Amino acid sequence: MSSPLDVLLEMGFPKLRAEKALVLTGNQGAEAAMEWLLVHNDDPGVDDPIEEVKSEETTSSAKDPVAEEPENEPATLEETGDKAMESAPQQLKSYKCDNCGKLLKSEMEVEFHAAQRGHDSFSESTEEIKPLTEDEKAEQLRQLQEKMKQRRMQKEQEKEEEERNKERMRRRTGQEMLEAKKRMEDEEIKRLAALRRQEKMEEKLARQRILEQIERDKQARKEKFAPSSVAQSSKILTVSEVVSTVSADVSKKEYVETRLQIRLTNGQTLIQSFGSKEELAAVRLYIEMNRTDGSNPFSLMTTFPKKIFTEEDMEKPLYQLGLVPSAVLIVTKSCS
Repeated sequence: MSSPLDVLLEMGFPKLRAEKALVLTGNQGAEAAMEWLLVHNDDPGVDDPIEEVKSEETTSSAKDPVAEEPENEPATLEETGDKAMESAPQQLKSYKCDNCGKLLKSEMEVEFHAAQRGHDSFSESTEEIKPLTEDEKAEQLRQLQEKMKQRRMQKEQEKEEEERNKERMRRRTGQEMLEAKKRMEDEEIKRLAALRRQEKMEEKLARQRILEQIERDKQARKEKFAPSSVAQSSKILTVSEVVSTVSADVSKKEYVETRLQIRLTNGQTLIQSFGSKEELAAVRLYIEMNRTDGSNPFSLMTTFPKKIFTEEDMEKPLYQLGLVPSAVLIVTKSCS
């Protein structure tokens, strides 16, 4: 059968720690040594050389005072023999725990037992500790292996729980990032929509003011001039001409840049500002460099009004294509 040291080495304990545990537990077996290793696994001096422990034990035993016989007057041979028989101490073979009755082999075992069990009452004993039988050794080995198995299972469960916690934290963080990104995109879309509505409202009010002014001018001309004056009436602008002229003036408002919202085929959105005089080809190049939906050929289009841009449109400036001051471009898959 394998020795206790071989059993501890097979279980993965370092040789120095295994030898130290066997010495400090009085070579009681692999189970006692393993319990000592489990209790003192995190001690600062657990890996100190075993020679230091032995030297400390030798030093402590050397310091014990030796009882010396007092020098008295010489006694008779009979008196000396009687005193020797009366004073001869019994041989100390073990220590006994008064709390649980367990026999311990050395002082180191007493300290270990006290630290492990919390017992504090011990006495010297002449009772000899019987060596373990093969069956008892096999039972201790079985119990030791069972404890090691339970400890490994406990560590594996703790590790699995830690991994599950990390995965839950990672998913929660990813979800929060996605929600924050979606909120930012929604806010940007709302801001662009509000800007577009404001621009349309301003254009509508400007046209309304112009129409009202035209009607007032028309009424004033009717009152001032006779209906038969053909020469002068030919010089009067019609309402439609004035409206078209004013509309042209309104549309001539120059914008230095435009903000484009580009929706990719995978549902993601790119938002970027371009110069109003840049060509549509610059937008196409930006999409090719920053897209996240693959590298397949694509086309560009708008929905309001619906228009699909051709290769000829790529050389035209953005303001000429009606993409100023803001617009939404849709990326669609191209068959070519």
